[in-house]
Amino acid sequence: MARVQNTFWQRNKFKLSGLILILPFWYLYQGMYPVFPPALETQQLGPFAVAPMPFDLNPAYAHHDEYVKDFLLTFEQGNVAQVRQAYLNIGPQPLALDSLQQGESGILHGSRHGQHVHGIAKASFDNNDRIWLTIEDWQGQRYQAAWALPSELLQP
Repeated sequence: MARVQNTFWQRNKFKLSGLILILPFWYLYQGMYPVFPPALETQQLGPFAVAPMPFDLNPAYAHHDEYVKDFLLTFEQGNVAQVRQAYLNIGPQPLALDSLQQGESGILHGSRHGQHVHGIAKASFDNNDRIWLTIEDWQGQRYQAAWALPSELLQP
């Protein structure tokens, strides 16, 4: 029978196996208790009161050949079913509704409990950029609001 050398690897390889077994539980724990940044202030857009919350304070990321930033929007007042279409973008000014309708990014989707959006953005943000929300209801009325970007998202 072969005799095993008493090396560092032979003495400690079982610890690596234990670590591999423990790591999934660590990631499961982190997934159960995510940490989100605080929501931005609520603004009134006609019959709707909306508060956006970024999912994280990281810069925008590439998604289907364009840069986006994820947000959760909670409608604190108004019925989400009254929204025909709604878009979110980040920039110095809001994008025209006609140009937003050409693509699939920036569209709010979800339920009455929260609307998720991949907000159209640039690769990096500066002091002139704002978060723009454009809502159109079923009567054709358009509402727009802007929020200042959190200082953590601005590039130094």
